[in-house]
Amino acid sequence: MKEIEEQHLIESGLVVLDIAAADEETAHRVVAELDQRWATSGAPLLRRTPGLPGVRTRVYADIRRTGARDP
Repeated sequence: MKEIEEQHLIESGLVVLDIAAADEETAHRVVAELDQRWATSGAPLLRRTPGLPGVRTRVYADIRRTGARDP
């Protein structure tokens, strides 16, 4: 994955989450749950690395703002 850029962490409340999961379904469920709680970058681009188990993704979130569950 790319290096985390300064703009993604410039303010308090901004986070970058690197997620590793056994399979695509699990990764999508985790991101969907995060989307319900906080404002996130949304649907993840999943990556598989040859020789490593599972899938990986990165999600950017703003924990100061609520997610899809709240209007």
